[in-house]
Amino acid sequence: MHLRVLILGYGEMGHALEYLLARSHEVRIWSRSGTTSLEEEVASAEVIIFCLPVKAHFEVIARIHPFLAEDSLCLSIAKGLDESGQTASQIFATVLGDKHRFGVILGPMISEEIRLGRYAFADVALSNAHDFVSIQCLFKGSKLVCRQVSDMSGSNWSVILKNVYAIMFGVADELQLGANMRGHLMVTALSELSSIVKSFGADANTPYSYAGLGDLLTTATSENSHHHELGRKLATGQFTDISGEGINTLRMVAKYRLFDSHSYPLFTLVSEIVTDPATLKEKVEAYLEKIREW
Repeated sequence: MHLRVLILGYGEMGHALEYLLARSHEVRIWSRSGTTSLEEEVASAEVIIFCLPVKAHFEVIARIHPFLAEDSLCLSIAKGLDESGQTASQIFATVLGDKHRFGVILGPMISEEIRLGRYAFADVALSNAHDFVSIQCLFKGSKLVCRQVSDMSGSNWSVILKNVYAIMFGVADELQLGANMRGHLMVTALSELSSIVKSFGADANTPYSYAGLGDLLTTATSENSHHHELGRKLATGQFTDISGEGINTLRMVAKYRLFDSHSYPLFTLVSEIVTDPATLKEKVEAYLEKIREW
């Protein structure tokens, strides 16, 4: 099946999705700097893929909502929270309701590796499970391996929160705490993720997925990972340009009290380090002393 696909955003992931899809489908690109009409592009698209920061999702989906074709499918790859503390799937549900179908594609999908022809992996959660046939058609013949999951909320939260924990892996590597420490961080991060997503009413097993464990392992151990590098920077006393989805997630969790973060020691440690990086080493030592008492 040949699909008309519109990619919104032409950053690294926009280029990666174009690489995956252009040989098999009719692919159009829209970006804010372009000259094409977004409304006209949307009206003729069967699949619209949001390769935009989640902060832009509400504005864009509200703008295009009246122009969506009846059978179109909106998909997002965003791994963050907007300024109201909402996930991509929450924004889609708020604007589209049950009038249009939507979903999220989340997992270890490093754009550079995709464009090098390497495999990538994703969990796909959809508002209408039958749309997975379209997903299979969309990526047929490509090296993006998609697996259908039903827990959209849990998948979104797993992939969002993993950015927070990935920072700590960078810190530990820069402090040369060793491979054993990575094992502790991975086990503890997954345990906390499981408890947090459960508190949102999602499936406690969802973090053990491409969107959770898979993306956490990729982000936490890749030297090219922004959040891993961010942890290294903090550990070496570089406190400028401290930004990213993980940092914004910490800010939104605190601002809207999205969950009781104090119930999760490792999450709290990362939050304290980002808030006051000058005392990073002391905070890490205090954390290690505390867990020896557990």
